[in-house]
Amino acid sequence: MSLESQPVDRTLWFEAALLPYGWARDVRIGIARGRISSLETGVSRGAADEGDGVALPGVVNVHSHAFQRAMAGLTEARGPQGQHGDDDFWSWRDLMYRFLDRGGPEEIEAITALAFAEMLEGGFTRVAEFHYLHNAPSGAAYADRGEIAARIVAAAQTTGIALTLLPVFYAHAGFGGLAPTRGQRRFITDLDGFAELTDRCRRLTADMADAVVGVAPHSLRAVSPAELAAMPGLAGDGPIHIHVAEQTKEVEDCLAWSGARPVEWLLANAPVDPRWCLIHSTHVTEAEWRGVIERGAVVGLCPITEANLGDGVFPAAAYARAGGRFGVGTDSNVQIGVAEELRMLEYSQRLALRRRSVMADADRSTGRALFEDVLAGGRQAGGAANDLVIGGSADLVCLDTRGAGFHGRSGDALLDSWIFGAPAGAVASVWRAGRQVVRDGRHVAREAIEARYRKALNTVLG
Repeated sequence: MSLESQPVDRTLWFEAALLPYGWARDVRIGIARGRISSLETGVSRGAADEGDGVALPGVVNVHSHAFQRAMAGLTEARGPQGQHGDDDFWSWRDLMYRFLDRGGPEEIEAITALAFAEMLEGGFTRVAEFHYLHNAPSGAAYADRGEIAARIVAAAQTTGIALTLLPVFYAHAGFGGLAPTRGQRRFITDLDGFAELTDRCRRLTADMADAVVGVAPHSLRAVSPAELAAMPGLAGDGPIHIHVAEQTKEVEDCLAWSGARPVEWLLANAPVDPRWCLIHSTHVTEAEWRGVIERGAVVGLCPITEANLGDGVFPAAAYARAGGRFGVGTDSNVQIGVAEELRMLEYSQRLALRRRSVMADADRSTGRALFEDVLAGGRQAGGAANDLVIGGSADLVCLDTRGAGFHGRSGDALLDSWIFGAPAGAVASVWRAGRQVVRDGRHVAREAIEARYRKALNTVLG
């Protein structure tokens, strides 16, 4: 059965489910027109019920550059071009720029579709795609300004993932309005062109019932103060995402340019509010992260990518204890999965603080605290709700608890075992807007998606 032809009206039954108020047993969820129409607890499984195992709400991936999925594993050799004679973020970025010389619209769509399918297989049901490939490899504008945005929309439709599309404004190579480099030619736009692009993105997603469109000023390096001031108006009701304070060099350069640190400058000069998601925020002072909390903004953490690039560790434990909101994203997509990101987040805190169960609190285990906090942060940063409630979108992730890693577990221990102890593949099924998009751990269209991806890589890597 194809994804498009699947019925969206169905009844699912689970031995347990994580609902907004906590764990429930023997849960039946009715789905009509892609939304949850009924929810019962303490009921027996019916003859027509689908599902099994443990149900969780789907998680929002708050930060993705899907095209970078094809680079995973290809940048791990030491090179001479880093700041200290070895590789660092900036030398990795040079490799990424060279990678962009080869991928056209067809290849980008194929790579994006595989990344989106893998997100669904890993428990993400919505992705905030931070989209900045606007131009052809030569730097020339496409005849359709939204050519690549249309390919991202097509990949979302092919896979069934919910989409928060974030076209990126990128105009400069560094603080103070430096002219862009050759490697950045696929990103560059001006304000008039960007306004056209955001309008095109809204038209492209108009027929997608739960799509969200926001904007993403790339970073303080790539956007002037005047250009940044235009972003909230272009975002409309959508979210606003920005890279900030990812690297120590970025902090040093911002200080040299403005006399302030990146998050400090942003809070003082931009109308940061709950619509904003500050991606990475790795190198922040306590005054800065408390300022983020006061504004009601979200921090978008990408623990696996931040580890892969040697960024550093955000002070998540102190931030969370003070009421800070955060979500997780897969960024460069070197590895994709909810459990993997949450595990890396917790372990990075343990290594930095030399303690255990850092993100747990008095009422919730480590796994449950992490999971519920990224649910809330993702809901805000993605611009769409993702709770298991009547009227909510039927976006459910089912864990296969028949494996030895889940034996004898219940309640919070189910989440702890998935994140810290279960083998890969614990996500058995995923329903998105009522359609089953993952079955037996694999996307229902994976064979075709993967074949197209392999063909694209023959072009990109050839």
